[in-house]
Amino acid sequence: MQRRQFLVASGIGFAGMSFGKPAAVQSAPPTQTAPGRKTAKSTILFFLCGGASHLDMWDMKPHAPSNYRGTFSPIQTSAPGVQLCEHLPMLAKQAHHLALINSVGATVNTNDHHAGYYYNLTGHIPDQSFITLGNNRTPMPDDWPYMGSVVASRRPSHKSLPNAISLPHMPSRAPYTRPGQFAARIGVEHDPMYIQGTREEPLKLRGPAMSLEGDVTADRLTERMSLLKQLDTARRNFDGFAEINTMNRHQERALSLLLSSESTSAFDLEQESQATMERYGKTINGMSLLVARRLVEAQVPFITVFWKGDLNKLGKKCKSAGSWDTHGNNFNCLKQNLLPEFDRAYSALIEDLANRGLLDETLVMVTSEMGRKPKIGDPRSGGISGAGRDHWTHCLTDVLAGGGIKGGQTFGASDRYGEYPLNSPVTPADVTHTVYHAMGIDDLIAYDKLERPYHLLDDSKPLTALF
Repeated sequence: MQRRQFLVASGIGFAGMSFGKPAAVQSAPPTQTAPGRKTAKSTILFFLCGGASHLDMWDMKPHAPSNYRGTFSPIQTSAPGVQLCEHLPMLAKQAHHLALINSVGATVNTNDHHAGYYYNLTGHIPDQSFITLGNNRTPMPDDWPYMGSVVASRRPSHKSLPNAISLPHMPSRAPYTRPGQFAARIGVEHDPMYIQGTREEPLKLRGPAMSLEGDVTADRLTERMSLLKQLDTARRNFDGFAEINTMNRHQERALSLLLSSESTSAFDLEQESQATMERYGKTINGMSLLVARRLVEAQVPFITVFWKGDLNKLGKKCKSAGSWDTHGNNFNCLKQNLLPEFDRAYSALIEDLANRGLLDETLVMVTSEMGRKPKIGDPRSGGISGAGRDHWTHCLTDVLAGGGIKGGQTFGASDRYGEYPLNSPVTPADVTHTVYHAMGIDDLIAYDKLERPYHLLDDSKPLTALF
């Protein structure tokens, strides 16, 4: 079983094993939904890596001074009272499906990426270690779990695919892996499977190691697995260690993926029409969202698409790592590069799900690790002349659609400059709790290795007014 002829997917949990721990002695049973309440079957989280500008997309301030509002104008949409940036024309036609939460106060102690990821992906305030370690504060075994991992742990196991899948990359470039995207304390077996893709070959999104090499057929693999189980019987009678049990579950998970046709077909974009692919845009982010829709059809509970940037094209232009971290040239980077790709891909996903009758049972969420500083001019990129926006964790906009959410609404408001929440302030914990609520997960009690109960998301409440 150790030979290279049979590959075990690096992303089927093993990628997170150094960041987490085996499962506790027990976990809470799957949540029972209240009678008559319709809940989402799947969630798609579209995470705009780098910190997308809330002021230039969702929460525009046309009456603010020019050194705050910038050069973009708002436009009317398909939802009366909901305005979007003029450079989101395709999405404007889908606004009747959207709920904009403009009052998310996500202040973190470092005002930086690591802490922003952690807060918005887990719903938990970053601890002191984010200050003391800075960018070296990578994922830890006792971190609070990613919301996708919590959902995965509370749903029955999918027959052939993991309950949580992330694509097309694991942010950020090693060794600076962002905290918050793993199962951590609730057990590495609930880690997402990572699907890798590139901007150069966007149609080649495949699950890692979902094929057999050499002369190993499915029958031979099954025979070898049977033999392994026989040889391990005696050993397993003597060890009850969580680490061994976890490894066994990973082996079974890998074998299921290798032997299942559904595992590969869910990622096979050649089954889609050219018109559909063109609608999404043949970019790595567009094709990732198309795969996300296919995974919804395959009934995977939680799918995450982490925006993949273009360092070669945008790094120097935007003074960034190629994503939404627009320290310089904010308006040209958004207008010419980021917003057109986002507008096409995200609007296509919403439209596609709605047309297929899947939006009511699929929650779609857009968030980022932070917003951008309302006052234009980042000292790191030339100040005012650099036309950039610095980090700003103090206020951002989250967008929800489907999954029982009432579309065509704006919830809460920021102040006149978009600096801080003003009306109906909420936190990332409240938004995370809203995701759980939409998925029918109301019991958030988990247990540690000593069978002591703890709450997975205390001091929060779901935003039930959105439904």
